[in-house]
Amino acid sequence: MTDTRLVYRHRWPVRVMHWINVVCLCVLLGSGLQIFNAHPALYWGERSHFDTPLLALEGGQDPAGRPVGTTRIGSHSFDTTGVLGASRVDGEWTARGFPAWATIPGPGWLAMGRRWHFFFGWIFVANGIAYVGWSLASRHFARDLVPTRRDWRGIGRSIVDHLRFRHPEGDDALRYNVLQRLAYLFAIVVLGGGIVLMGLAMSPRMDAVLHWLVDLVGGRQSARTIHFVIAMAFVAFVLVHVFEVLVSGPLNQLRGMITGWYRVRADRKEVPHD
Repeated sequence: MTDTRLVYRHRWPVRVMHWINVVCLCVLLGSGLQIFNAHPALYWGERSHFDTPLLALEGGQDPAGRPVGTTRIGSHSFDTTGVLGASRVDGEWTARGFPAWATIPGPGWLAMGRRWHFFFGWIFVANGIAYVGWSLASRHFARDLVPTRRDWRGIGRSIVDHLRFRHPEGDDALRYNVLQRLAYLFAIVVLGGGIVLMGLAMSPRMDAVLHWLVDLVGGRQSARTIHFVIAMAFVAFVLVHVFEVLVSGPLNQLRGMITGWYRVRADRKEVPHD
């Protein structure tokens, strides 16, 4: 039997801010879909051109009077009845973009959905600023997230290992590989920063400050579309992240992110990892 030992891997600021992000992202997604359902269509430019949306989730009826949900992407349409465009609410079919189970705080409470979205949005922003500040002060960014030359040289092997679901052990398990580093940096800088900026760009009150950003992306409707796309990219990132946790030892990974302590093979001397 292989000997193992517990290593203190994640400091408490990382753990606290990680779980704050988990709560914020869940509420922001649900409340964001609630807001989106008020007008489930996306456009490019300054104004809504209703006849030619980039994306539209539509509900209606077929010739026999049965409910039909349709997802329209450009000139292409897909039947998504029961999921997108038309779904059941309290046993009754209704036209709605996303189903009720995916929205917060309820199937049709737009005003409260906006309050939840803005409230948790500012918590998300404050938490992100705190994380970046702490990471720079503690050198967490430079030490643990920015790829080194060694990382870049091993990127091919890292890709193959991920495709084969082969995960590092011992000392190697105590540091992020190059794909993890790139994924986390992308999520923090591009997705996190982008979704906040696009959210601000949608606000008419920010015209005096961010009018240049609104003009740069082509208008408020463009900002809304980019905001939605980034939100879906966040969903994809989280799904991949959760999948990797499940296949690499969920109990050990959760213990590390809850208590800070992570179990590794004791075949070599371990170096604590933040």
